[in-house]
Amino acid sequence: MKLLALDSSSIVATVALMEEDKLIGEIILNHKKNHSEKLMPIIHRLLEEVEMDIQEIDAFGVCIGPGSFTGIRIGVSTAKALAQVGNKPLIGISTLEGLAFNLPYCKGIICPILDAQRNQIYTGLYKWEGNQMYSIEKEQAIGVEEWIEKIQDRNEHIHFVGDGVEKFISFFQERLKDRVSVTPSTVKMPRASSIGALAMDKIQRGKITEYKEIVPNYIRKSQAEQNLKIKGEGNARRV
Repeated sequence: MKLLALDSSSIVATVALMEEDKLIGEIILNHKKNHSEKLMPIIHRLLEEVEMDIQEIDAFGVCIGPGSFTGIRIGVSTAKALAQVGNKPLIGISTLEGLAFNLPYCKGIICPILDAQRNQIYTGLYKWEGNQMYSIEKEQAIGVEEWIEKIQDRNEHIHFVGDGVEKFISFFQERLKDRVSVTPSTVKMPRASSIGALAMDKIQRGKITEYKEIVPNYIRKSQAEQNLKIKGEGNARRV
């Protein structure tokens, strides 16, 4: 089975092509967030390089969030359009799960953190047991201080990945001391190959979904939606 995976949930645009457990090719661009202009050309370039046509792809994998609202929408809509053409399966994968999967067979706890603005992060906790990775704390949007309170009593080493590391790592190092590990930049960013591996694993376990079932997972509403809600509530109080 050949699977094409993509992720545009952050500044990174990345596409990977896999066949069963083999990574055939991957492109990662960590430069400017022009995903509406870059994503399809990257897909075409990768398929051209491996001498493959889009009709030969058996399934698709896509990162569904959390992350950049615009980037997630572009990625999900692109993947759904490609899957719809051939009525192929489309598997949605969490951004946080994909980032954690960048550290295979890691000892200790993996904590992906994405900057959610307003001193909040998107985060969760993952752990490897044998050759399987498990979620041990659900993904959520939470304040940095509140998150530290939740994890500071854990005695295991914590490995941090994601675009929020640079901004918030000093808070964690101050409170968690030598239990903190900052991953190298090469595995700290999103990789479509991790999305693809997780999607392939779901297919092999029979967890196959149609493109119609896949929707973005923003975790929380955008600032514009929150402002609109507040405005609506204010109007309701004035009636």
